[in-house]
Amino acid sequence: MFVNKRLQTVEEILHSHQKSLQSETKSSAGDKHETGRAMIQLEMEKASQQLTGISEMNEILSKIDSSNSGKSNRKMAHLGSVVYTAKANYFLSISAGQIVTENKVFYAISTSSPIGKLLLGKLENEEFLFDGKPIKIQKIV
Repeated sequence: MFVNKRLQTVEEILHSHQKSLQSETKSSAGDKHETGRAMIQLEMEKASQQLTGISEMNEILSKIDSSNSGKSNRKMAHLGSVVYTAKANYFLSISAGQIVTENKVFYAISTSSPIGKLLLGKLENEEFLFDGKPIKIQKIV
């Protein structure tokens, strides 16, 4: 849902910019016209980069196996794991920020984020240092 919402927003932005670009008419002040078109082009390039990022998020999400197969790997943090620590709870997936479900707070983080890199491959009851502070992994699902 998070990714779909972002996709819809970016597509709306692109559509809006395309309409603006088409309606941009040449005025007597040619420089002003060219500047306006250049600004719209820059915004369209940014939106296109965001579309690429969304596509990458979808690719990562498609790699997550939420089935119960491979139970031997369930106690080791990997893409798709939910990791409970004494400090916070993390969902190793994409950087989507805070998620609240069943009155519990989770942080959806990328495995390439600083904390994601530290969690990846760790086991239940293992400790690691983050910002110079020890954090204990309580549970991995």
